[in-house]
Amino acid sequence: MRSVISRCFLMQLIVGCAGLAFVPALPAENVDLSTVPDRDTVQLTIYNSEDITLVRETRKVSFKKGGNPLQFSWANTLIDPTSVELRFLTDPDKLEVLDTTFPRAKPHMLYWNVASEIDGEATIEITYFTSGIRWTADYVLVANREESKVGFEGFVRVHNNSGEEYEEAQVRLVVGKINLVEKIAQLAQVTIEEVKEMEEESLARLSKGVKRSLMSRTAMPSSAAAPEAPKEMIKEGLSEYFIYTIEGTETVANGWSKRMRSLKPVDVPLQIQYRYREPEYGQELVRMYLMRNDKDSNLGTTPLPDGEVRVFRDNGRDGLSYLMAQSIKYVAIGDKIELNLGPDPEVIFELIRLKFWRDNIWLHLTGTDVFRRVDAPDIQVQVNSSVVGWDDHAMYAQRVRNYSDKPVELEVRRPLDGHVDFRSELTATNHDFRTVQYTSTVPASEQVDLLYEVTTHLGRNAKQNNVTLETAEVMKP
Repeated sequence: MRSVISRCFLMQLIVGCAGLAFVPALPAENVDLSTVPDRDTVQLTIYNSEDITLVRETRKVSFKKGGNPLQFSWANTLIDPTSVELRFLTDPDKLEVLDTTFPRAKPHMLYWNVASEIDGEATIEITYFTSGIRWTADYVLVANREESKVGFEGFVRVHNNSGEEYEEAQVRLVVGKINLVEKIAQLAQVTIEEVKEMEEESLARLSKGVKRSLMSRTAMPSSAAAPEAPKEMIKEGLSEYFIYTIEGTETVANGWSKRMRSLKPVDVPLQIQYRYREPEYGQELVRMYLMRNDKDSNLGTTPLPDGEVRVFRDNGRDGLSYLMAQSIKYVAIGDKIELNLGPDPEVIFELIRLKFWRDNIWLHLTGTDVFRRVDAPDIQVQVNSSVVGWDDHAMYAQRVRNYSDKPVELEVRRPLDGHVDFRSELTATNHDFRTVQYTSTVPASEQVDLLYEVTTHLGRNAKQNNVTLETAEVMKP
């Protein structure tokens, strides 16, 4: 249903009392308008990095030779008045905007005086920026009972609080940050009084140059798809960002939200991994769903925007079990999708210190200013000696008890401060200069002790600040 605001918002055409004959251009404060031409097409390009939406609409208008006053108003809407622009799509060489007037008595309105060399109908395009329209993404994942794959589908929801209703609009969603948007956002704060005071050259530099740069990257479709056509995402990569175009048209009512499908359901291979990463997940072993945004996973045609993910699992009883909800950040093509399902009560994880000892102790003999090891054969204990260096050794068992009916893949990352030697039977790697990472597989219904020894060099024994890996063939507690 078209609102009063919507009717006020439409571009209007001046007609005379005698049928369709145009009246001469009149002073802006005294014109009386009656005919309201409907939109033919409307396109919304929504930039989420800033509160900006580019609106591009077309209308068919009958012109008479001579002057033709046209009115555009934006009362009770969030339009940036400096961004409104009129263009002629047909007969551009015979139609010309002579001037644009902002009437003092009507602050939310402008008039275009159009000079026409034709008698007949022409298609015009009006473009402008508005605020109050945004979009959010959400994803629904349903894992099969074996948790070998998930059904992956995506949706977008458009929220319209702009003050205007857009009927049968083509919707385009911009993923990524547009550098020019910061300048456009500043333009939206310019008042009509300031517009009148701005020099023409300054206004063109601030408004038209920035606006045309973005508008040149979007285009109104020649013909809109039938409303009943299935929704499909058309993707277009533009350097720093991506544009999603939703096929067909949707009515985006003011004050309402519209949910649209952005990604048809596809089966995505699923990997399950148990992780211990204290800086990221705290002192708990967590269960992870891992996927990848690439073609091998039936994804990978575009980045995935920020959104909310909800995960379910087939419970084998013709129903679904709810597992978790998590917000994800922008996922580039080829990157992993990582979902944290939290601790698993069927997999118990604990670190046990088996033994501790200290050796390689160095003393500073202050009377002679000599350094000697305690276990040196010629050491002479003196009252004025002090310990200046030593090595601490600790042997640990990383005990994992798997009570589930499936083997589990385990990944552990442990940060170790100082000059450290890490000795183990495990195939360990350096995640970074101070973090050790190792992996293992724990069979179903079994307990595994992963043994390793940490040697920390302290005092004068410490020569660097990193972890050195050593391999032990056999370790015994």
